[in-house]
Amino acid sequence: MKNLNNKKILLIICGGIAAYKSLEVIRLLKKNGVTIKTILTKSGAEFVTPLSVTSLSQSKVYQNLFNIENESEMDHISLSRWADLILIAPATANTISKLANGNSDDLASTVTLASNKKVFIAPAMNVRMWDHQSTKQNVAKLKSYNYRLIGPKIGDMACGEYGEGKMSEPNEIISELENHFEILKKNKKLKAIVTAGPTNEYIDPVRFITNKSSGKQGYEIAKSLSKRGFDTTLISGPTNLEVNSDINLIKVETAEEMFQATFKNLPADVAIFSAAVSDYKMRETYKVKIKKKDKLNLELEKNVDILNYVSNHNSLRPNLVIGFAAETNNLENNAIKKLNEKNCDWIIANDISNKKIGFGSNFNEVSIFYKNKKTEKIECKLKSEVSDEVVEKIINHLN
Repeated sequence: MKNLNNKKILLIICGGIAAYKSLEVIRLLKKNGVTIKTILTKSGAEFVTPLSVTSLSQSKVYQNLFNIENESEMDHISLSRWADLILIAPATANTISKLANGNSDDLASTVTLASNKKVFIAPAMNVRMWDHQSTKQNVAKLKSYNYRLIGPKIGDMACGEYGEGKMSEPNEIISELENHFEILKKNKKLKAIVTAGPTNEYIDPVRFITNKSSGKQGYEIAKSLSKRGFDTTLISGPTNLEVNSDINLIKVETAEEMFQATFKNLPADVAIFSAAVSDYKMRETYKVKIKKKDKLNLELEKNVDILNYVSNHNSLRPNLVIGFAAETNNLENNAIKKLNEKNCDWIIANDISNKKIGFGSNFNEVSIFYKNKKTEKIECKLKSEVSDEVVEKIINHLN
């Protein structure tokens, strides 16, 4: 399993009889060249000892949220940033509940909630606990947060019962992780372009036509793509936002500049047009500041339609073209009309009349309209979480 070699994995072991399987997980990860750090919960230590874990992982075992020896390193931050991914195996009903509801009363839950990395969960519990409605709701929440579940399996329980809730076998867990890194490796060969933010169309040297777009959703999509391995270019209108250095950020101001930057970065595998590009610009820009007048008439002309141009290009059209539609009314009709007229593959639409989402907000609620399948809705959540879901759908489509 060459894709695991030299990877860094943080393993969290929770309390449950299945914890003994975590020792075999450690052995297999080490065999495949993985560097491991381990968090052992208080209840997990009732089933496996820190000595057995550290002997196999050849690394220190972390247990306490507040440790006078290590608190200067802020373990709950440094551990999550160190890892390439986090694996929780076994994950108990209690841990799943904590993560689903944002509780962080120990090192394991605090690290996971503070993480910006992919989280894999291998549940293990009694069949009745797994089937309980509260567990089902918590699992659904974690899936919506883009956590990846491995299992559980159907089989004989340590308690003597039979059913679903048995932790997946260590070799199955290793295969899932190998597959994850293989997809990341494939994604590194894929190029993505994202446009974001507003554009400014100048009237004179100090005045311009613009809109309320903050660029937050587009920036989060670029971050999610980069995190999943894509070679990502972000073409941004004027914003105060920042991105990591692994994203190729191109700053522009006008629609024409955004068009030229987009064209120069084609071809691409996927292009996501989330920018709120001004539909109009001045027919002629004043060279000096306009003095105050009783009446001022401005002559406008249409701007270049970047989405329409790229989506209909014969040779440079990306495999997947996604447009955005910010609507105040008739969202479905307007989105479908744009999908067809612009020749997009997807349109992601949101209702900006809802003040809790959209322009300037950290939250969004969107509907994804497809050419050839049923519309899907992503309920109100952080724009970063919306982005992770959208990118997951992009990966599934491209693969």
